[in-house]
Amino acid sequence: MRLELCRGKVHIKMFCATNSAPCGPAMRGYLVAIFLSAVFLYYVLHCILWGTNAYWVPPVEMKRRNKIQPCLSKPAFASLLRFHQFHPFLCAADFKKIASLYGGDKFDLPYGIRTSAEYFRLALSKLQSCDLFDESDNSVPCKKCVVVGNGGVLKNKTLGEKIDSYDVIIRMNNGPVLGHEEEVGRRTTFRLFYPESVFSDPNHNDPNTTAILTAFKPLDLKWLWELLTGGKINTNGFWKKPALNLIYRPYQIRILDPFIIRMAAYELLHFPKVFPKNQEAKFSMFYKIRRQWHPFP
Repeated sequence: MRLELCRGKVHIKMFCATNSAPCGPAMRGYLVAIFLSAVFLYYVLHCILWGTNAYWVPPVEMKRRNKIQPCLSKPAFASLLRFHQFHPFLCAADFKKIASLYGGDKFDLPYGIRTSAEYFRLALSKLQSCDLFDESDNSVPCKKCVVVGNGGVLKNKTLGEKIDSYDVIIRMNNGPVLGHEEEVGRRTTFRLFYPESVFSDPNHNDPNTTAILTAFKPLDLKWLWELLTGGKINTNGFWKKPALNLIYRPYQIRILDPFIIRMAAYELLHFPKVFPKNQEAKFSMFYKIRRQWHPFP
């Protein structure tokens, strides 16, 4: 995966990690969405840590003792921070209220909670926290953040020590750390995942990692709920077989606010909000991706 900036727009070139061949439309759609979500989460963290919290509506479940001190150092890309501050993870007690504040109740997944609110409620009811950081992580108010991709470009670069020097390290999917520490580092603060991309081998579990479910379809939330309740996993409706066991404990898991995916798609990728019928061929990839997210009418 390579991200390029040209004339103020984001251009992403996707290559499969195994043979550097271009990925298919469905896989490309998932990777683009989760990568942009990671980048936008990076922005959100700076929004929360820099300046004031004037626009931030704190979820009622957040522990007040874990309040993060704002960072007064202006980030280099401050001009990109056009978004109001908000908590990136959903909380069981008030996720509907937060969704209504940011318009999430007017969109279906992956951009909102409309038609999926009950699935969100079930999954969130089994999680133990929606906090951003643990209390022990609040000692440094100005945290440095880095997003680490899974591309082979990191091989033999020995950047592991440099990556580990950041306070917040964001990784995606099942990009391994174990056995590649010299290239990619040892630490992971946040790891974004979806059912088809999460680790199932417990050797990859880091108890200090917060695993963030990026829900693209209602089945993703149902899958998480079934795993946390010990229910039978129905693998129908997934584009590949999802994980049948979860290596992360409930205290480690969060659910990403769909608002982040929506802003990543509209503000960073400039996805069209309406797909013109007379330009279906031009946006055929978007139709295929959307069909993957909503396989049923």
